Amino acid sequence: MSAWLVSLEGTAAGQQLALALALSAALLHAVFGALQKGRHDPWLTRGAIDFSYAAMAAPFALFVVPWPEPQMWLIFLGAFMIHTGYKLLQSWAYSKGAFTVVYPVVRGVGPFFTVIGAYLIFGETFSGLQWFGVAVLMAGILGLAVYNMVFMTEGRETLLAAMVIAVFTGFFVALYTTYDAFGIRATADPFTFLAWFFLIDGLVFPVLATMKYRAMMTPPDLGPLMTRGFIGGFVAFASFGSVMLATRLDNVGEAAVLRETSPVFAALIGWLFLKETVGPRRIALMALIALGAVIVEVGRQ
Repeated sequence: MSAWLVSLEGTAAGQQLALALALSAALLHAVFGALQKGRHDPWLTRGAIDFSYAAMAAPFALFVVPWPEPQMWLIFLGAFMIHTGYKLLQSWAYSKGAFTVVYPVVRGVGPFFTVIGAYLIFGETFSGLQWFGVAVLMAGILGLAVYNMVFMTEGRETLLAAMVIAVFTGFFVALYTTYDAFGIRATADPFTFLAWFFLIDGLVFPVLATMKYRAMMTPPDLGPLMTRGFIGGFVAFASFGSVMLATRLDNVGEAAVLRETSPVFAALIGWLFLKETVGPRRIALMALIALGAVIVEVGRQ
């Protein structure tokens, strides 16, 4: 399968597969976000998820995929540091502000920074029409954040701090997206990068979560927490793995923009499964997000 994927790089078929992978990543990322929403402390949830996908990745990394080339170990170290910083900021933001406000801000500023990073690192350029599409998509995503902020009733005293942290988290989203694209292109077998990335990336937060769990006066039952973590581990594999493969097959900036349609899927999940209300304003904002993604794709022709 690795040879087949590599053979598609730079081809029309590879471009179409990258499009499908990026949109799949958007849907799965919305599911991933919903798994972290509410019920459990975000630090504990993230720890359970990371433990699960590190445990799943270990046998593939050690016994299935080819071992990394020597230069990959330094690349893995960089990915480890960037993703750890991202997750620390994300958990901090969720502890300061509501998920429905923080999540759109993080995803909204990410594409802008990613497109700039893709230009600086890979020499990718966006046409004027594509930049317009990015602006439309960002307007829709950030509009969702503003809409949710206006109608929120709790946590207003920490709202400013949550917004600032969310913007920095969005920058780290762009940083890890471009860096991971560099990493997955630096090895002959893309699945070598994926397996070792998930193994290494899952080492820190289980330790932090365990420390927090032991310090709690009334810690939650481990059964439901680890069940959510186990499901989240599978979703993380599919979501992050899909967008990483998309960045190897096609342009990094476009894959990142398409992935950020995830708030549309998040709102649909909230409406269909969490029984959240989706009014006409939110529908209009979601339409803007989808329209922005379409414009970006049309603009590349």
